[in-house]
Amino acid sequence: MRTHSYRIPFFKFPALRPSYKMSGRVASGLLISALVAACKTAAPTVQKATPAEPVILTLGNKGFTTDDFFQSYTKNQISGDSAQRTDLKGYLDLYTNLKLKVLAAEQEGRDTTESFREEIETYRKQLAQSYLTDKALVEQLSEEAYQRMQEEVNASHILIAVAEDALPADTLAAFQTVQGLRERLLKGEDFAALARQYSKDPTVVQNSGSLGYFSAFQTVYPFETAAYTTPVGNVSQPVRSRSGYHLIKVNDRRSSRGKIQVAHIMVRISPSADEAGQTAAKARIDEIYNRLQKGGAFDGLAREFSDDAQSKSNGGLLPTFATGQMVPTFEDAAFGLSTPGSYSKPIKTNYGWHILKLVERKPLEPYTELAPALRQKVVTDSRADLIRQATVQRLQKEYSVKPNESVLKAALAKADSSLLQGKWNYQQPLEASLDGKTLVSVNNQPATVNQFFAYVRQKQQPRTAGSAPGVVMQRLFDRFVGDQLIAVEEANLENKYTEFRALLNEIRDGVLLSQMMEQNVWEKSMADSLGQRQYYEQNKQKYGFPERAFATVVVASNDDMLQQARQTLASSPYQLRRSAPEIVYARNKTTLDTKQKEALYDILVTMVRNPEYVIEVSGSREASEKDTVSAGRIRSVVSYLMSNGVSVLRIIEKDHGAFRPGSKAGAKDAADQRRITFQYFSTAKKDVEKVLNAKNANAVTITEGVFAEGTNPHLDSVEWKPGTTILHPDNKSVLVIINRVEKPRLKTFDEARGAVINDYQAFLEKQWLAQLKQRFPVQINEDEMRKLIK
Repeated sequence: MRTHSYRIPFFKFPALRPSYKMSGRVASGLLISALVAACKTAAPTVQKATPAEPVILTLGNKGFTTDDFFQSYTKNQISGDSAQRTDLKGYLDLYTNLKLKVLAAEQEGRDTTESFREEIETYRKQLAQSYLTDKALVEQLSEEAYQRMQEEVNASHILIAVAEDALPADTLAAFQTVQGLRERLLKGEDFAALARQYSKDPTVVQNSGSLGYFSAFQTVYPFETAAYTTPVGNVSQPVRSRSGYHLIKVNDRRSSRGKIQVAHIMVRISPSADEAGQTAAKARIDEIYNRLQKGGAFDGLAREFSDDAQSKSNGGLLPTFATGQMVPTFEDAAFGLSTPGSYSKPIKTNYGWHILKLVERKPLEPYTELAPALRQKVVTDSRADLIRQATVQRLQKEYSVKPNESVLKAALAKADSSLLQGKWNYQQPLEASLDGKTLVSVNNQPATVNQFFAYVRQKQQPRTAGSAPGVVMQRLFDRFVGDQLIAVEEANLENKYTEFRALLNEIRDGVLLSQMMEQNVWEKSMADSLGQRQYYEQNKQKYGFPERAFATVVVASNDDMLQQARQTLASSPYQLRRSAPEIVYARNKTTLDTKQKEALYDILVTMVRNPEYVIEVSGSREASEKDTVSAGRIRSVVSYLMSNGVSVLRIIEKDHGAFRPGSKAGAKDAADQRRITFQYFSTAKKDVEKVLNAKNANAVTITEGVFAEGTNPHLDSVEWKPGTTILHPDNKSVLVIINRVEKPRLKTFDEARGAVINDYQAFLEKQWLAQLKQRFPVQINEDEMRKLIK
């Protein structure tokens, strides 16, 4: 079930609902431009030649500098994969092979194709994001949010509405109004009464301004900050949001209740239900509650009676939730349950009646565990505006922004009421005073009126009542300038950050390398079945099995546990000494009633969770019942299991008729014969291990497989021949069962094919590299190598 099928979003208050839209995207379509100094027409000046960087490797006529090689080597050495580390000479071979393949790709023009450029641009934008975001601020906001999540705030608010893009006079009037209300509150007037009289929050009629308890990320960031920084009992300073000004009174604080998971049974009440409908719903939930108290299975009753179509098939199970994510009545009842498995009395919400069962309580996770998710929330909720502002402010200090004031004034004057509807357009062609004119220069790069107007058309959206076209146009211009600044910074990343340039080059080489390896090695090796076969025939001595034992090794804590394991493993499927509750039938009855179907649900769950299990269904009857009755009882159970997804191959039927082994004698115990019993078996030895370890952890370990010498010490200590041996090493009891021993032999082609393909790929790559070295002769500067080795 989706929680919203009965959940009221906590911030049903439009003024406070947090925004989860990404902040303005970096302007796209910009090509990376090198910053080249302009040529002067004045008399030329003599410049000192920059000393050439030393070259350590030359391939054909292309040189690779010592610095580039050593940076690559250093990065490899500190990488997390120790298997990739090597010495300088060994790494030079790897580096040479990589550059040969990339050089071949460049000569084929692979780096000039449109698909390659698009792919690199995609990678570049992904890589650029971490350089365009203030990582320290993101971390600071994430840590702040985590600290706030450890506490829940109960608050009320008053909203004085004013549009985000209102005229300054309207904004000032709203601010003066909210300040006046604050003064009245400080003098002792009742907050709820003033909220009902003045607040424009549409829910104030129902809640008198009360928001209940909430935590981080459940309101917009400015509102959240005021709520967390205002002392209990106090009223905040006016807080501006997109909806207007808020006054917040903090009523209470409490420690976080963490997260909780419950299952529920719901009896829905239609909003238009009359008194009779309300009474019928109450009677129905009471009947379900009575059945629970008499021992009925909660999940079975949920599947049969709950009106929540999304969760009933899962026994009423709901997703985990925290404070502020469900309606308060539902939350309070859920968090009021303390013992897993306990259930509530019927409670009523706007959606109907519910009975809740506690599944699990989860405390707040450590910051190290939550940090990645918190960082993602921070950059996507209303805090994203703060992060963007910080980035733009930083860039304004680095790059010049020079608006053309006269042109800007004329451009902003083009705003009209259609902009408030998201339908603004401009007449084309523009008048000569605006067409093609520079509106603003960012880092000496001009942006024209035409570009800005196209931006407005793309970004405009309907605005709330009270917005002013001129204010909206000014806000869009400010956003436009911010985007231009970010675009300039993005285009300049290679020049500002050596690491960014190196990473991008590494990605570029990686893409080209992958393309060339796909064409010359991977695809060829997979498709060339004849080549695979020839390689196998020429090198078949490489592919062989050593002597191997097909065996089972059981290690137990003592002889008694070993004996239990040995007895269980004597025949397959293995009896697990695990049973399910029996089903007792009324005399001459063979069909399943509701309660009996509920009892079978636990068997269904067990069979689904344990795919190797087999269930034995044993039936019997009284001597006075018809001969077919016991078979009918078995058939009804088996049909139910099969209809719910249990394969007939996983069911063993056993009909005892009127003579059930171990049954009690006498008429008073006749019900002992009218029953179906269940016994679990398994085709997996690991299931035997789980059952034997149920009471004493790690009492038994069962290992089954094909073993070569040296892979199992217990197997190595016995003679390799079919049979059973008991050992007692280190106060343990060990059973070694060898089913058969296979002498050393060569692998067939099919058995060796995976290894053959890997080796064939290496063979093809070696051939290809030899060809590349002929095309691009390799020259190593030994003097530079000696300097590095020192």
